[in-house]
Amino acid sequence: MSEFLAILTHGRRLQGAVKDLSVTELEVVAEKLNKIIELKKSKEFELQQQELVKQAKLTDILKQMQEAGLAVTDLHQAQDNKPAKAPQKRPMKYKIKAQDGQEHLWTGIGRMPKVFAQAIAAGKSLKQFTI
Repeated sequence: MSEFLAILTHGRRLQGAVKDLSVTELEVVAEKLNKIIELKKSKEFELQQQELVKQAKLTDILKQMQEAGLAVTDLHQAQDNKPAKAPQKRPMKYKIKAQDGQEHLWTGIGRMPKVFAQAIAAGKSLKQFTI
């Protein structure tokens, strides 16, 4: 615990720490502490209310599940049986026909295939191969 908290929570140490303060200064400190206490109480009340709402929703969901004849294990099974989402392939942006007649496709991402690099080295533009 920090030194400040040790003083604040111990009666005699607190009294010794504030002995040089006037009554007016002590009242200002007390007002500030009261504001902090009220703020803390309101936050705790809000958290309690949120928890009550959450519990009410859980109770309602469990009631609906019982009416439908479902159990929590059914939800786990349904989640496990969910098919994996197939990764989407990137669309091809460029297409070139090699001298041997074979088509080469490229997304434009990653290392440039040799066929495209050779064509560009020969003076062609990459825009010519856009699909």
